[in-house]
Amino acid sequence: MLKKEVRSKYKTLRQFLSEKDIDEMSLAIANKVLTLPIWKKTYFHLFLPIEEQKEVNTEFILHLLSGKDKEICISKSDFESRKMMHYLLKDNTKIKKNIYNIPEPINDPDASGEVPTNKIEVVFVPLLAFDKTGNRVGYGKGFYDKFLSECNPNTIKIGLSFFEPEELISDIFEGDVKLNYCVTPKSVFDFNIS
Repeated sequence: MLKKEVRSKYKTLRQFLSEKDIDEMSLAIANKVLTLPIWKKTYFHLFLPIEEQKEVNTEFILHLLSGKDKEICISKSDFESRKMMHYLLKDNTKIKKNIYNIPEPINDPDASGEVPTNKIEVVFVPLLAFDKTGNRVGYGKGFYDKFLSECNPNTIKIGLSFFEPEELISDIFEGDVKLNYCVTPKSVFDFNIS
């Protein structure tokens, strides 16, 4: 299946999800995240969901990370350079949606502690779909591919998906960064097996 077809299919499937569906499946995903071998790490990057796109509600994972005293990083996107800057989430961090409805930190960047990409050990990755070999399809803007390619090779990349994988996304190119894991409400897919 081609990325374009995958995007169309999963955007449509998401439209049928109710708020209750999203909350129940997001909680199931968070419970599965607990089983991953990631909890000795310190710096975790978490996306804040675009509610209008019916993304996985990461609030449940946020509570897990807070409860385990992890350093939680969230991003701000620069749409000109397609670059993401990462900031520590603190008690006084103010969040506001940008023009694309992406929740972002709006505090003075100097006050909220920018985190260099090479310090981030685990990244929770938003996606529309993924396949059985660990390829993902996002919205096609390339922000996460750029960010993930700048991470350390040993950074753990975890996709979060409401749906099970496609067999194969056929038009993957060299710059696409594969996931280490993908978590759905029913399963954990481990792509580290060579």
